[in-house]
Amino acid sequence: MSYRIGLVGKPSVGKSTFFNAATMNDVPEGAYPFTTIDPSVGEAYVRVPCAAPEFDETCTPSVGVCTEGTRFVPVRLVDVAGLVPGAHEGRGLGNQFLSDLNETDVLVHVVDFSGTTDIEGEPTEGHDPREDIDFLEEELDAWYLDVLEKGIDKHGTRYHGAEAAIEEDLAEQLSAFGITPDGVKQTILAEGLELDADSWDAADREGLAREIRKRTKPMVVAANKMDTPEAQRNFEEITSDPDYDHLTFVPASAHAEKALKNADEAGAVDYVAGDDDFEIRADVSAEQREGLDRIGTFLEEYGGTGVQSCLEAAVFDVLGCIAVFPGSANGPRDEKGVFRDCFLLPEGSTTEDFAYHIHSDIGEGLLHGIDCRSDRQVGKDHALSHRDVIELVSTKQATA
Repeated sequence: MSYRIGLVGKPSVGKSTFFNAATMNDVPEGAYPFTTIDPSVGEAYVRVPCAAPEFDETCTPSVGVCTEGTRFVPVRLVDVAGLVPGAHEGRGLGNQFLSDLNETDVLVHVVDFSGTTDIEGEPTEGHDPREDIDFLEEELDAWYLDVLEKGIDKHGTRYHGAEAAIEEDLAEQLSAFGITPDGVKQTILAEGLELDADSWDAADREGLAREIRKRTKPMVVAANKMDTPEAQRNFEEITSDPDYDHLTFVPASAHAEKALKNADEAGAVDYVAGDDDFEIRADVSAEQREGLDRIGTFLEEYGGTGVQSCLEAAVFDVLGCIAVFPGSANGPRDEKGVFRDCFLLPEGSTTEDFAYHIHSDIGEGLLHGIDCRSDRQVGKDHALSHRDVIELVSTKQATA
């Protein structure tokens, strides 16, 4: 039931360090191509202010944790290997890379903003991060275009007496990307095209593939290695370039996040993921203190290491998800505790969507919901908001 965030990037940009920092899993790290060979999947978290304190309760999470009133809700982080120019043509890990990528809901593209790795991931100086951003989008666009062209060909060769609307044939071909016939139709019209593939030229098809990709595979750019002057200059230039207005950029230092989490585990510092400061609580060497001071300066300037912010930008800003707590208007307590769950739902979800998300039996028997803050009854089609606490009144109970 977790959203899946695909972590992508060319070799040697700090992608595995980012993955390890976010999940604290032991995935090999190294400055050489294909350190990660198979997709690694780990549990990462996004932060949501816990609702329990508003009800004078202390939550008991069934998954994740709650730290000082902040709920850490799990998501899946998929570290996908093999991004190199020409992946859509089978270069590198090719089709496996694209297949693994398609199992994700949103992408975080880790880019070395310091410019110290070239397009192949080899050490260099003065590399323009724009090339990395562009080539990922170009690879994905080429992949989408290839699938789109197959759908257009299929539509054109359909037996005349069995014609279907163009959006139906294209949606069938593009079904792996999670787009519906209505979604295809809306995209075609938004591009100013007719619902007739014969009227589309090559540029029209490329533009349509690109727009479908943007809608079905949204992206956050993790501007990594931002603790260097070169990265900071590149960040200022690129984020002010209107050609990249369609992307969300988050300044980050995966190395700093990993260092702080390691230090916290070792008892050297007190640090909570996503915080903009930390406290040294043990004797450290002069060298360690110097390193922590540098990290502290970075956190103060950017409001954190950026790793947690990237995940939350992907889930909340780009996907537009909302977090909803199941609750009870009467506040009953049982042996399992209270406020045990917090679910991530698509924006615009209704009470009925929430019921089905928890269990099909609850959805089938749903009568109505209760907004636990206002003690107000809400209907099945009531649109939920972020951090709502909703009791579901159903004639059925969930069964295993």
